[in-house]
Amino acid sequence: MKSIRLEKVTKSKQGHLILDNVSLEISLGEFFALLGPSGCGKTTLLRLISGLESVDQGKIFLGSVDITHQPVHKRKINVVFQNYALFPHLSVFDNVAYALSIAKKPKEEIEYKVHKLLKAFHLSEQTEKRPSELSGGQQQRVAIARAIIGEPEVLLLDEPLAALDFKLREKLLIELIELQSKLHTTFVYVTHDQSEALTVADHMAIMNHHGHIAQFGTPTEIYEFPVSTFVAEFVGSTNIFEGVLTSDGKEAKFAVEELGCFQVLPHSTKKTIVCGSKEAVLSVRPEKIYISKSPVENFSNTLKGTVTSIVYNGRSTLYEVLLPNSKKVQVFEQNEEHFPKEDIDFDDQVFLCWQKENGQLLEV
Repeated sequence: MKSIRLEKVTKSKQGHLILDNVSLEISLGEFFALLGPSGCGKTTLLRLISGLESVDQGKIFLGSVDITHQPVHKRKINVVFQNYALFPHLSVFDNVAYALSIAKKPKEEIEYKVHKLLKAFHLSEQTEKRPSELSGGQQQRVAIARAIIGEPEVLLLDEPLAALDFKLREKLLIELIELQSKLHTTFVYVTHDQSEALTVADHMAIMNHHGHIAQFGTPTEIYEFPVSTFVAEFVGSTNIFEGVLTSDGKEAKFAVEELGCFQVLPHSTKKTIVCGSKEAVLSVRPEKIYISKSPVENFSNTLKGTVTSIVYNGRSTLYEVLLPNSKKVQVFEQNEEHFPKEDIDFDDQVFLCWQKENGQLLEV
Protein backbone atom coordinates (compact mmCIF):
# COMPACT_ATOMS: atom_id res chain seq x y z
CA MET A 1 0.00 0.00 0.00
CA LYS A 2 1.16 3.53 -0.73
CA SER A 3 0.08 7.08 -0.09
CA ILE A 4 -0.93 9.45 -2.88
CA ARG A 5 0.06 13.09 -3.11
CA LEU A 6 -1.09 15.66 -5.66
CA GLU A 7 0.83 18.92 -5.93
CA LYS A 8 -0.84 21.85 -7.73
CA VAL A 9 -2.48 19.64 -10.36
CA THR A 10 -4.29 21.45 -13.18
CA LYS A 11 -6.28 19.91 -16.04
CA SER A 12 -8.28 21.47 -18.89
CA LYS A 13 -10.39 19.90 -21.62
CA GLN A 14 -11.37 21.68 -24.82
CA GLY A 15 -10.44 25.02 -23.25
CA HIS A 16 -12.54 24.37 -20.14
CA LEU A 17 -10.73 24.28 -16.78
CA ILE A 18 -11.63 21.03 -14.98
CA LEU A 19 -9.13 20.98 -12.10
CA ASP A 20 -7.52 24.16 -10.85
CA ASN A 21 -4.27 23.91 -8.88
CA VAL A 22 -5.44 20.95 -6.78
CA SER A 23 -3.20 19.79 -3.92
CA LEU A 24 -4.25 16.74 -1.91
CA GLU A 25 -2.64 14.06 0.26
CA ILE A 26 -4.16 10.63 0.84
CA SER A 27 -2.47 8.60 3.56
CA LEU A 28 -1.35 5.03 2.94
CA GLY A 29 -3.85 2.32 3.82
CA GLU A 30 -6.85 4.59 4.35
CA PHE A 31 -10.32 4.58 2.84
CA PHE A 32 -10.54 8.00 1.21
CA ALA A 33 -13.68 9.47 -0.36
CA LEU A 34 -13.77 12.15 -3.04
CA LEU A 35 -17.18 13.78 -3.01
CA GLY A 36 -18.72 16.43 -5.20
CA PRO A 37 -21.55 17.28 -7.62
CA SER A 38 -21.64 15.82 -11.12
CA GLY A 39 -19.19 17.55 -13.44
CA CYS A 40 -16.86 18.86 -10.72
CA GLY A 41 -13.83 16.86 -11.91
CA LYS A 42 -13.90 13.83 -9.55
CA THR A 43 -13.56 11.22 -12.29
CA THR A 44 -10.94 13.31 -14.11
CA LEU A 45 -8.87 13.39 -10.92
CA LEU A 46 -9.17 9.60 -10.66
CA ARG A 47 -8.07 9.17 -14.27
CA LEU A 48 -5.04 11.40 -13.66
CA ILE A 49 -4.00 9.30 -10.66
CA SER A 50 -4.41 6.07 -12.64
CA GLY A 51 -2.53 7.45 -15.66
CA LEU A 52 -5.47 7.17 -18.07
CA GLU A 53 -5.12 10.93 -18.62
CA SER A 54 -2.13 13.24 -18.27
CA VAL A 55 -1.87 16.41 -16.18
CA ASP A 56 -1.40 19.84 -17.76
CA GLN A 57 0.56 21.10 -14.75
CA GLY A 58 1.54 19.77 -11.35
CA LYS A 59 2.84 16.47 -10.02
CA ILE A 60 1.43 13.17 -8.72
CA PHE A 61 3.32 10.98 -6.26
CA LEU A 62 2.75 7.34 -5.30
CA GLY A 63 4.53 7.13 -1.98
CA SER A 64 7.76 9.02 -2.58
CA VAL A 65 7.89 8.20 -6.31
CA ASP A 66 6.91 10.82 -8.90
CA ILE A 67 4.51 9.01 -11.26
CA THR A 68 3.28 12.10 -13.10
CA HIS A 69 4.55 10.86 -16.47
CA GLN A 70 4.72 7.15 -15.68
CA PRO A 71 2.69 4.95 -18.09
CA VAL A 72 -0.43 3.19 -16.83
CA HIS A 73 1.01 -0.34 -16.83
CA LYS A 74 3.90 0.69 -14.57
CA ARG A 75 1.66 2.16 -11.86
CA LYS A 76 0.50 -0.35 -9.25
CA ILE A 77 -2.91 1.29 -9.34
CA ASN A 78 -6.14 -0.38 -10.45
CA VAL A 79 -9.56 1.08 -11.19
CA VAL A 80 -13.11 -0.22 -10.67
CA PHE A 81 -15.39 1.68 -13.05
CA GLN A 82 -19.06 2.56 -12.62
CA ASN A 83 -20.10 0.06 -15.32
CA TYR A 84 -17.60 -2.56 -13.98
CA ALA A 85 -16.09 -3.03 -17.51
CA LEU A 86 -16.13 -6.83 -17.23
CA PHE A 87 -15.26 -8.90 -20.30
CA PRO A 88 -18.69 -10.21 -21.44
CA HIS A 89 -17.25 -13.23 -23.30
CA LEU A 90 -15.19 -14.47 -20.34
CA SER A 91 -16.35 -16.47 -17.33
CA VAL A 92 -16.14 -15.11 -13.79
CA PHE A 93 -12.96 -17.15 -13.26
CA ASP A 94 -11.30 -15.82 -16.41
CA ASN A 95 -12.33 -12.23 -15.67
CA VAL A 96 -10.71 -12.37 -12.25
CA ALA A 97 -7.66 -14.26 -13.56
CA TYR A 98 -7.09 -11.87 -16.48
CA ALA A 99 -4.26 -9.79 -14.97
CA LEU A 100 -2.39 -12.89 -13.80
CA SER A 101 -2.83 -14.58 -17.18
CA ILE A 102 -1.46 -11.53 -19.02
CA ALA A 103 1.51 -11.56 -16.63
CA LYS A 104 1.99 -15.25 -17.58
CA LYS A 105 1.90 -16.47 -13.99
CA PRO A 106 2.04 -20.27 -13.44
CA LYS A 107 -1.33 -22.05 -13.87
CA GLU A 108 -1.23 -23.44 -10.32
CA GLU A 109 -0.67 -19.96 -8.85
CA ILE A 110 -3.51 -18.49 -10.92
CA GLU A 111 -5.97 -21.20 -9.87
CA TYR A 112 -4.99 -20.93 -6.20
CA LYS A 113 -5.29 -17.12 -6.06
CA VAL A 114 -8.50 -16.90 -8.09
CA HIS A 115 -10.35 -19.61 -6.15
CA LYS A 116 -9.20 -18.12 -2.84
CA LEU A 117 -10.49 -14.68 -3.88
CA LEU A 118 -13.78 -16.01 -5.28
CA LYS A 119 -14.41 -17.83 -2.02
CA ALA A 120 -13.73 -14.66 -0.01
CA PHE A 121 -16.16 -12.76 -2.26
CA HIS A 122 -18.86 -15.45 -2.02
CA LEU A 123 -18.59 -16.16 -5.73
CA SER A 124 -17.41 -19.80 -5.70
CA GLU A 125 -20.70 -21.02 -7.18
CA GLN A 126 -20.55 -18.45 -10.00
CA THR A 127 -17.12 -19.47 -11.33
CA GLU A 128 -18.20 -20.56 -14.82
CA LYS A 129 -20.95 -17.99 -15.35
CA ARG A 130 -20.68 -15.01 -17.71
CA PRO A 131 -21.23 -11.44 -16.43
CA SER A 132 -24.68 -11.28 -18.06
CA GLU A 133 -25.82 -14.15 -15.82
CA LEU A 134 -24.90 -12.31 -12.61
CA SER A 135 -26.77 -9.81 -10.47
CA GLY A 136 -25.50 -6.23 -10.16
CA GLY A 137 -24.00 -6.96 -6.76
CA GLN A 138 -22.22 -10.06 -8.05
CA GLN A 139 -20.82 -8.14 -11.03
CA GLN A 140 -19.51 -5.51 -8.65
CA ARG A 141 -17.75 -8.17 -6.56
CA VAL A 142 -16.18 -9.68 -9.69
CA ALA A 143 -14.92 -6.26 -10.80
CA ILE A 144 -13.30 -5.60 -7.41
CA ALA A 145 -11.82 -9.12 -7.24
CA ARG A 146 -10.31 -8.62 -10.70
CA ALA A 147 -8.89 -5.26 -9.63
CA ILE A 148 -7.23 -6.47 -6.43
CA ILE A 149 -5.88 -9.87 -7.49
CA GLY A 150 -2.68 -8.22 -8.73
CA GLU A 151 -2.22 -6.65 -5.27
CA PRO A 152 -2.22 -2.98 -6.31
CA GLU A 153 -0.82 -0.31 -4.03
CA VAL A 154 -3.96 1.78 -4.61
CA LEU A 155 -7.49 0.87 -5.67
CA LEU A 156 -9.59 3.60 -7.31
CA LEU A 157 -13.37 3.15 -7.28
CA ASP A 158 -15.38 5.39 -9.61
CA GLU A 159 -18.99 5.43 -8.33
CA PRO A 160 -19.03 1.59 -8.24
CA LEU A 161 -22.49 1.35 -6.62
CA ALA A 162 -24.33 3.94 -8.72
CA ALA A 163 -26.32 1.36 -10.71
CA LEU A 164 -27.51 -0.63 -7.66
CA ASP A 165 -30.68 -0.25 -5.62
CA PHE A 166 -30.64 1.32 -2.15
CA LYS A 167 -30.66 -1.86 -0.04
CA LEU A 168 -27.93 -3.52 -2.11
CA ARG A 169 -25.81 -0.34 -1.94
CA GLU A 170 -26.07 -0.36 1.86
CA LYS A 171 -25.01 -4.03 2.02
CA LEU A 172 -22.09 -3.66 -0.39
CA LEU A 173 -20.83 -0.50 1.32
CA ILE A 174 -20.35 -2.52 4.50
CA GLU A 175 -18.62 -5.26 2.51
CA LEU A 176 -16.26 -2.69 0.95
CA ILE A 177 -15.32 -1.33 4.38
CA GLU A 178 -14.60 -4.85 5.66
CA LEU A 179 -12.60 -5.69 2.51
CA GLN A 180 -10.46 -2.57 2.76
CA SER A 181 -9.80 -3.28 6.42
CA LYS A 182 -8.55 -6.77 5.57
CA LEU A 183 -6.44 -5.74 2.57
CA HIS A 184 -4.97 -2.55 4.07
CA THR A 185 -4.88 -1.23 0.49
CA THR A 186 -5.34 2.49 -0.06
CA PHE A 187 -8.87 2.94 -1.42
CA VAL A 188 -9.96 6.13 -3.21
CA TYR A 189 -13.73 6.15 -3.56
CA VAL A 190 -15.36 8.68 -5.91
CA THR A 191 -19.04 9.49 -5.44
CA HIS A 192 -21.62 12.27 -5.64
CA ASP A 193 -23.67 10.57 -2.89
CA GLN A 194 -22.86 12.19 0.47
CA SER A 195 -24.31 9.29 2.49
CA GLU A 196 -21.92 6.84 0.79
CA ALA A 197 -18.93 9.07 1.47
CA LEU A 198 -19.86 9.62 5.12
CA THR A 199 -20.29 5.85 5.57
CA VAL A 200 -17.00 4.61 4.12
CA ALA A 201 -14.41 7.35 4.55
CA ASP A 202 -11.58 7.75 7.03
CA HIS A 203 -11.00 11.14 5.41
CA MET A 204 -12.76 12.89 2.56
CA ALA A 205 -12.41 15.86 0.26
CA ILE A 206 -15.31 17.93 -1.09
CA MET A 207 -14.90 19.28 -4.62
CA ASN A 208 -16.86 22.22 -6.05
CA HIS A 209 -17.82 23.20 -9.60
CA HIS A 210 -14.73 25.39 -9.94
CA GLY A 211 -12.32 22.43 -9.80
CA HIS A 212 -11.19 23.23 -6.24
CA ILE A 213 -11.07 21.25 -3.02
CA ALA A 214 -13.71 23.06 -0.95
CA GLN A 215 -12.90 21.20 2.28
CA PHE A 216 -10.77 18.31 3.52
CA GLY A 217 -11.21 16.37 6.77
CA THR A 218 -12.88 13.47 8.53
CA PRO A 219 -16.59 12.85 7.84
CA THR A 220 -17.39 14.19 11.32
CA GLU A 221 -15.37 17.37 10.80
CA ILE A 222 -16.95 18.09 7.45
CA TYR A 223 -20.52 17.36 8.53
CA GLU A 224 -20.38 19.09 11.91
CA PHE A 225 -18.06 21.96 10.94
CA PRO A 226 -18.52 22.88 7.25
CA VAL A 227 -16.46 25.88 6.20
CA SER A 228 -18.88 27.22 3.59
CA THR A 229 -22.53 27.29 2.61
CA PHE A 230 -21.70 25.05 -0.38
CA VAL A 231 -20.26 22.30 1.85
CA ALA A 232 -23.02 22.61 4.47
CA GLU A 233 -25.77 22.25 1.84
CA PHE A 234 -24.02 19.57 -0.22
CA VAL A 235 -23.08 17.26 2.65
CA GLY A 236 -26.45 16.55 4.26
CA SER A 237 -29.32 19.00 4.75
CA THR A 238 -29.14 22.25 6.63
CA ASN A 239 -31.03 25.45 7.38
CA ILE A 240 -29.22 28.60 6.27
CA PHE A 241 -29.86 31.97 7.94
CA GLU A 242 -28.38 35.21 6.60
CA GLY A 243 -27.84 38.02 9.06
CA VAL A 244 -25.45 40.30 10.91
CA LEU A 245 -22.93 38.97 13.41
CA THR A 246 -21.95 41.11 16.38
CA SER A 247 -19.11 40.08 18.68
CA ASP A 248 -17.00 41.56 21.46
CA GLY A 249 -14.57 38.65 21.32
CA LYS A 250 -16.21 36.81 24.22
CA GLU A 251 -19.88 36.74 23.27
CA ALA A 252 -21.52 36.77 19.87
CA LYS A 253 -25.03 37.40 18.59
CA PHE A 254 -26.50 36.79 15.18
CA ALA A 255 -29.35 39.09 14.11
CA VAL A 256 -31.80 37.99 11.42
CA GLU A 257 -34.37 40.41 10.03
CA GLU A 258 -37.89 39.76 11.40
CA LEU A 259 -36.64 36.86 13.55
CA GLY A 260 -34.53 38.64 16.17
CA CYS A 261 -31.14 37.71 17.64
CA PHE A 262 -29.66 34.22 18.04
CA GLN A 263 -26.91 33.28 20.41
CA VAL A 264 -23.86 31.78 18.68
CA LEU A 265 -20.43 30.68 19.78
CA PRO A 266 -17.72 33.23 18.91
CA HIS A 267 -15.44 30.40 17.84
CA SER A 268 -17.93 28.25 15.92
CA THR A 269 -15.90 28.91 12.80
CA LYS A 270 -12.21 28.36 12.08
CA LYS A 271 -11.89 31.99 11.09
CA THR A 272 -11.39 34.49 13.87
CA ILE A 273 -14.38 36.74 14.48
CA VAL A 274 -13.22 40.29 14.86
CA CYS A 275 -14.95 42.64 17.28
CA GLY A 276 -17.75 44.69 15.77
CA SER A 277 -20.46 43.79 13.25
CA LYS A 278 -20.40 42.13 9.85
CA GLU A 279 -22.63 40.15 7.52
CA ALA A 280 -22.54 36.40 8.14
CA VAL A 281 -24.27 33.10 7.47
CA LEU A 282 -25.46 30.61 10.09
CA SER A 283 -26.07 26.90 9.44
CA VAL A 284 -28.27 24.78 11.71
CA ARG A 285 -28.74 21.10 10.85
CA PRO A 286 -32.38 19.86 10.94
CA GLU A 287 -31.59 17.19 13.55
CA LYS A 288 -30.09 19.79 15.91
CA ILE A 289 -33.47 21.52 16.28
CA TYR A 290 -35.99 20.43 18.90
CA ILE A 291 -39.66 20.86 17.94
CA SER A 292 -42.54 21.19 20.38
CA LYS A 293 -46.03 22.66 20.59
CA SER A 294 -45.22 24.00 24.05
CA PRO A 295 -42.50 26.46 25.13
CA VAL A 296 -39.26 24.72 26.17
CA GLU A 297 -36.74 26.04 28.69
CA ASN A 298 -32.93 25.74 28.77
CA PHE A 299 -32.31 26.26 25.06
CA SER A 300 -30.13 29.09 23.76
CA ASN A 301 -32.42 29.95 20.85
CA THR A 302 -36.16 29.67 20.20
CA LEU A 303 -38.29 30.45 17.15
CA LYS A 304 -42.02 30.19 16.52
CA GLY A 305 -43.53 28.90 13.31
CA THR A 306 -46.31 26.98 11.59
CA VAL A 307 -46.02 23.38 10.36
CA THR A 308 -46.59 23.24 6.59
CA SER A 309 -45.27 19.78 5.70
CA ILE A 310 -44.75 16.42 7.45
CA VAL A 311 -42.84 13.53 5.88
CA TYR A 312 -42.92 10.25 7.83
CA ASN A 313 -39.96 7.98 7.03
CA GLY A 314 -40.50 5.18 9.51
CA ARG A 315 -37.41 5.71 11.62
CA SER A 316 -37.79 9.47 11.49
CA THR A 317 -40.10 12.35 10.65
CA LEU A 318 -39.18 15.48 8.69
CA TYR A 319 -41.15 18.65 9.43
CA GLU A 320 -41.16 21.84 7.37
CA VAL A 321 -42.00 24.94 9.39
CA LEU A 322 -42.89 28.40 8.07
CA LEU A 323 -41.31 31.26 10.06
CA PRO A 324 -42.65 34.84 10.48
CA ASN A 325 -40.22 36.14 7.82
CA SER A 326 -41.66 33.63 5.27
CA LYS A 327 -38.57 31.42 5.45
CA LYS A 328 -39.13 27.65 5.71
CA VAL A 329 -37.05 25.57 8.12
CA GLN A 330 -36.60 21.80 8.16
CA VAL A 331 -36.64 19.85 11.43
CA PHE A 332 -35.62 16.20 11.62
CA GLU A 333 -36.94 14.10 14.53
CA GLN A 334 -36.10 10.48 15.37
CA ASN A 335 -39.17 8.30 15.96
CA GLU A 336 -38.06 6.73 19.22
CA GLU A 337 -41.51 5.78 20.54
CA HIS A 338 -44.55 4.02 19.09
CA PHE A 339 -46.77 6.69 20.59
CA PRO A 340 -44.93 10.04 20.86
CA LYS A 341 -45.70 12.35 23.77
CA GLU A 342 -46.77 15.05 21.31
CA ASP A 343 -48.85 14.68 18.18
CA ILE A 344 -47.72 17.43 15.82
CA ASP A 345 -49.97 18.04 12.82
CA PHE A 346 -50.31 20.34 9.81
CA ASP A 347 -50.92 24.03 10.65
CA ASP A 348 -49.86 23.55 14.28
CA GLN A 349 -48.04 26.46 15.90
CA VAL A 350 -44.70 25.12 17.14
CA PHE A 351 -41.55 26.19 18.96
CA LEU A 352 -38.17 25.43 17.38
CA CYS A 353 -35.24 25.34 19.80
CA TRP A 354 -31.50 24.73 19.55
CA GLN A 355 -28.36 25.30 21.57
CA LYS A 356 -25.86 27.94 20.47
CA GLU A 357 -23.12 25.31 20.01
CA ASN A 358 -25.28 23.62 17.35
CA GLY A 359 -25.16 26.62 14.99
CA GLN A 360 -22.19 26.89 12.67
CA LEU A 361 -21.02 30.24 11.29
CA LEU A 362 -19.96 30.01 7.66
CA GLU A 363 -17.99 31.99 5.13
CA VAL A 364 -20.17 34.48 3.27
